[in-house]
Amino acid sequence: MKTYSQKSAEISREWWVIDASTLPLGKLAVVVADKLMGKSKVTYTPHIDNGDYVIVTNAKSLKVTGNKLTDKKYYRHSGFPGGLKELRLEEIIEKDPSMAIKAAVKGMLPKNKLAADRLERLRIFDGAEHTHAAQAPKEIK
Repeated sequence: MKTYSQKSAEISREWWVIDASTLPLGKLAVVVADKLMGKSKVTYTPHIDNGDYVIVTNAKSLKVTGNKLTDKKYYRHSGFPGGLKELRLEEIIEKDPSMAIKAAVKGMLPKNKLAADRLERLRIFDGAEHTHAAQAPKEIK
């Protein structure tokens, strides 16, 4: 029996919606990254981007375990001397909760040329409402 390798023309994408308040941040990122990569599909092929679209709702009510709200830090640097900026997860969620989810999902994706395209298929909304009702997304339980 030959190994199946999916062609680019055979890709079919679905839309999925998940509530961020149901899972902790890390477990949410694992589920979302799995759908973005298409690993849950039978036709998964590592070098073909056959993942689905994922909508994350209720990002404002993101859950984390332990002391991560105060202990977890996100760093960025301006490129100038002394330009290191540091924000706690608590401040990130208050400012823009989609940043925390996007950073967690980006860390779960493989570091290759397909990662940017996969991350573009992630849509994050602060509340329970989203603008993609026309795509008829299925709910991830």
